[in-house]
Amino acid sequence: MNNIKTKRLITSALPYVNNIPHLGNLIQMLSADVFARFCRSRGYETMYVCGTDEYGTATETKALQEKKTARELCDYYYAIHKDIYEWFDIAFDKFGRTSNEECTEITQSIFNDLDKNGFIKEHTSKQLFCPKCNMFLADRYVDGECPKCHAPDARGDQCDSCGTLLDPTQLLKPRCHTCGSTPEVRETKHLYIDLPSIAPKLEAWMEKASVEGKWSANAIQMTKAWIRDGLNERAITRDLKWGIPVPKAGYENKVFYVWFNAPIGYMSITKQLADEMKAAGKETFDWKKWWLPSESSEKMDGEIKLFQFIGKDNIPFHTVVFPCSEIGTGKDYTKLYHMSSTEFLNYEDGKFSKSKGVGVFGSDAKESGIPSDAWRFYIYYNRPENQDYQFTWKDFQEKYNKELIGNLGNLVNRTLLFINKNYSGKIPAGKKDEALWAQVLEHEKKATEHLEWAELKDAFHEIFAISDICNKAFQAAEPWKAVKTNKEVADNILYNLAYVIKDLMIMIQPYLPKYSQVVAGYLGHTIYDAHFGTPAKEGSLTWEDLGKMEGLDTISETSVYFTPLDNKAMEEFRAKFSGKQNEKKEEKQPKKQEKKAEPKEEKPALTPEQQIDFFNANIELRVAKITDIKPNPDGDKLYIETMDDGSGTPRTIQSGLRKYLTEAELLGKHVVIAANLAPRKMRGVESYGMLLAGDYTDENGKECVEVLDASWAAPGTKVVLEGSDVNAVKKAEISGDEFFSVAIEAKDGIVGIAGKKLLADGKEIKTTKALNGEIG
Repeated sequence: MNNIKTKRLITSALPYVNNIPHLGNLIQMLSADVFARFCRSRGYETMYVCGTDEYGTATETKALQEKKTARELCDYYYAIHKDIYEWFDIAFDKFGRTSNEECTEITQSIFNDLDKNGFIKEHTSKQLFCPKCNMFLADRYVDGECPKCHAPDARGDQCDSCGTLLDPTQLLKPRCHTCGSTPEVRETKHLYIDLPSIAPKLEAWMEKASVEGKWSANAIQMTKAWIRDGLNERAITRDLKWGIPVPKAGYENKVFYVWFNAPIGYMSITKQLADEMKAAGKETFDWKKWWLPSESSEKMDGEIKLFQFIGKDNIPFHTVVFPCSEIGTGKDYTKLYHMSSTEFLNYEDGKFSKSKGVGVFGSDAKESGIPSDAWRFYIYYNRPENQDYQFTWKDFQEKYNKELIGNLGNLVNRTLLFINKNYSGKIPAGKKDEALWAQVLEHEKKATEHLEWAELKDAFHEIFAISDICNKAFQAAEPWKAVKTNKEVADNILYNLAYVIKDLMIMIQPYLPKYSQVVAGYLGHTIYDAHFGTPAKEGSLTWEDLGKMEGLDTISETSVYFTPLDNKAMEEFRAKFSGKQNEKKEEKQPKKQEKKAEPKEEKPALTPEQQIDFFNANIELRVAKITDIKPNPDGDKLYIETMDDGSGTPRTIQSGLRKYLTEAELLGKHVVIAANLAPRKMRGVESYGMLLAGDYTDENGKECVEVLDASWAAPGTKVVLEGSDVNAVKKAEISGDEFFSVAIEAKDGIVGIAGKKLLADGKEIKTTKALNGEIG
């Protein structure tokens, strides 16, 4: 193993205890698992901790609903979580809980340091109280009408329709989320952390840490926005019973707000592990070595780098709030080095919903009969790193059959079976294929570089590129012929491919731990796989063994690990997990998605006025000229269009128009695009926006498409609603969900929203064929 002194401390977002995790929830834990396994194989001293987040109003409320105590509820769901993560083979060094003595001890210690340093303030505030439930209501347990966009289902902390951050008392027509009754405003006294006073130190730390740790642009932008807009004092106590007691006079009946103690759970779970090892008589460690080095009883022998895996909605808590808590103590707590954040994984044409029976949850995956490594493969192969991703059973079937089985599985099976059949299991002696290995080693180098910075999806695709290259090499060598006519050729290709498969199993092990060990076993080896304090099997293969052509001799009898998913099984799974969506027509929507290159969900019920307000504040339409157009070689329905959008920088957009319009019919046209849509990768190409068009049926019953024409307007011209400010500043980036929350429609050939016309340079946008219907 490499003698690498840097230590890798790894955390993944703590899942809330009172639910069953679905595939989207699992992404953070599975992502951190890959990185932790890679770090161990590379020789880094590694610690990966996670656990259930157990305190707070949500637990208290759910316990009441299920007629359990809060502790009973947490015990029940903790066991479910633990069972699911073990089935997915997530190699935590410790999967713990926040409702433990260690979390209480460390949280109170950090609070006392903040208080001593003058960063804790006391305020009396107005808060909503439900007389029926006899409790103050936490932000997310108040529903009501958004005061800004008037969406009827805003939460007490945020309106999902317009993105506005809210205080529960700002909601119109508030109602208790639990019982539905109208709450009343009462005064209550709470403690606040003085974020504004810590902000200068936070900013100085962030400026350095974000560069050294290569934070994503999204994380930097979001953090700077929070600092730029001014940090506010943030409440850290709540009127609850289930939580960590506040060690301050006058607050005996209150507990810490769950967001304050939840990140401290990372530290407490590390201490849990140390305490458990000590109690079991095992060689233990000082948890402060990882989290508070200056107070550690152990000598430090290397730098600690904290890698955190979270969803995009948790970024500010890990770049602003939690670091402020650490900085405010005046102590050298380990702070974020690198953040790996992801967007959301949605399900089919909607979202996961346990209550509606929609989507695949961890327990469902376990009972599906599909191996856990197949689920892991799909999540990593499509990891939503830059944009939301839609899980569909059709996509799962295609990727699983084509890439996992048809690419990687095919190489392993055909190579090892051929050796068993034609060489009696003895790997033939051969000559190193320098040209083949040059390609393999280049992809191995790229994969390693990606993994060093937790770029998991890119690294995964590099591994599959190696497999693809080797499949082609096998095919080109035709060993089934050469073994009879030119045995040296057959010997050489099989000798080389056996060692490439050895390398592939080392590299794939963090992603597919069970499958990789099975195949390594066929080669007479094991892949390095250790947890903290538990050594790996002696002689296990590590990252250092990549490229080495020694140590292979015979192949044991093999069997097929992954079996294809056929259409019948795929449709049965889709029906089983579709819930109320069973009643919908399933094929129509995917067709729309392919054609219009954006996932389209059912629109929320915004009033016409709300749609107009939302469009004016969020959606930017612009005229662009198509300057180049070519087919996407990997997508038989996709065009890749290069646009002049007036910015001076060419813009790439993909559209599903190949079935409907020729290149000549589109080239040179001035069209209308959704200019601030989040980028989306389709068939290997990033698409920056969406071209707007309408559907119609011609006189022969053929489905056709008409793109919006704005031939009179120069590229870059903004398309606005009549009477609106053409210079209005829109959001920098919106999701597909946000775009489709507004209905753009053609009525008698006039394109508009809620009765208001869309104009480009003062002239109406019109259609000549798609006269009535949706534009998207």
